[in-house]
Amino acid sequence: MPAMLPVPAVTAPRLAGVLASSIASLAGEANEFALPAASGAVVVLIDGLGAANIQARAGHARFLAGRMSRRDVIRTVVPSTTAAAIASFTTGRMPGEHGLVGYRVLDAAHDRLVNQLSGWDAGMVPETWQRSATRFEEAAGRGIRSFAVGAARYADSGFTRAVLRGAEYRAAATIADRFAEARTLLEGDAGALVYLYVPELDQAAHAHGWESDRWLGILEQLDAELSAFERRMPRGTGLLVTADHGVIDVPAHRHVFIDAKPGLVDGVRHVGGEPRFLSLYLEPGLDAAARAELVDRWRAAEEHRAWVVTREEAIAAGMYGDVADEVRPRIGDLLVIARAGIAYYDRRESNRQAESMIGQHGSLSDEETRVPLIRAGAYARAD
Repeated sequence: MPAMLPVPAVTAPRLAGVLASSIASLAGEANEFALPAASGAVVVLIDGLGAANIQARAGHARFLAGRMSRRDVIRTVVPSTTAAAIASFTTGRMPGEHGLVGYRVLDAAHDRLVNQLSGWDAGMVPETWQRSATRFEEAAGRGIRSFAVGAARYADSGFTRAVLRGAEYRAAATIADRFAEARTLLEGDAGALVYLYVPELDQAAHAHGWESDRWLGILEQLDAELSAFERRMPRGTGLLVTADHGVIDVPAHRHVFIDAKPGLVDGVRHVGGEPRFLSLYLEPGLDAAARAELVDRWRAAEEHRAWVVTREEAIAAGMYGDVADEVRPRIGDLLVIARAGIAYYDRRESNRQAESMIGQHGSLSDEETRVPLIRAGAYARAD
C-alpha cells in the first residue's frame, strides 16, 4: 500500500468556494467565507503565489503579508496545477466533476495526450470538455454582471472559453493596466464582480525560480499595486486575493529521469501530468498481473520519495472529489506524486524544453497546496 496521502478534509476551506462567496456577498447573503455585503467585488488570482511564498518574503510584500493571518490560508485542488485549480475556482467544482484533472491528460477518444492550458483544438471542444457551469454564468442568472481582466493573448484561448464562460473579458497588458481596468469597471458598473488574473509571478518562477531577484521584483511591484488599488477602489467594494497554487524550486541536479530504468516505462503508453505529478497511462492490452507488477516496480523504485498510487486508490482517497464516468479515463492509471524536492522527466520526449524550468508545482506538499485568501476593502476582517 502507498504511504498515507495528505488529502485535505472535505470540510477544509477551499479555492473552489471563493467565487460563490463573492457572489453571495453582492446579494447580501450568507456565504462559506462569511464575507459581508459589498457593493462590488474584485477577486485577484495570482498564479503561483502560495502562502509559504508570501511568508518567506514578507518583508517584500507588506500589503499581502500584513493582512494574511492563519485564518487567511485555504487549500487548492489536486493536482496543484493551473488548469485544474482555475477550473475549480471558476466552477466551484472539484476536478473529478469539471474534468480538467491535470496539465497533460489522456484524450482517450483520440489516443493522445492533450495540454489543458494551451492544447485546445477541434477534437477537444472547451465548452463540452469542461463539463460544469461557471460561477460567472450563475452570476449572470442572478442579474450580476461579471468581468475577467487579463492579458490580451488569453482573450480567445480555449482555456478561457472553458473556464470563463459567462464573464466579459477585458484585455490589459501590464499588472498596473489590469488594476486600472478593474477600477474603471467597478466605477462604471455598480454591483459588478471582477476577476483579475496575474500570471507574471508564475512565469518568472518557472524561468528563474521563485527565490530569484526577478521573481522578487515582480512580487514587490504586485504588492504595491494591490496596496494602491485598495486605497482607490470605490467605497463598499470587497477585495480578495488568492492563488491557484504555490511553488518550489527544483534545481537540475534533482531531476529524476524515468527512462533510466526501462522497467518503469515498459507497458506505459503515455506519460502525462507534469514533473511533480506524473500521470502514467498504461497499454490497453496490459493484463492485470502485468499492471500489478508495474505498480510494484514503481513503488520499489520511488516510494521513498513519492506517493505511488493507482487511479482507483486516488479516487477512493478523494483526491479529485466525486469523479464522473466521462472524466475517469483522463486520470492516469498510475500516479507518481513527488514527496521530496524532485521533478520527474522522460528523456524520450521530443520536446525537452520543460527540463529548463526551475519553479515547480503540482504535488501535495503544503508549499504547493496552501494558498492565501486575503481580505481587504469591505471584506477586511474587523478583528
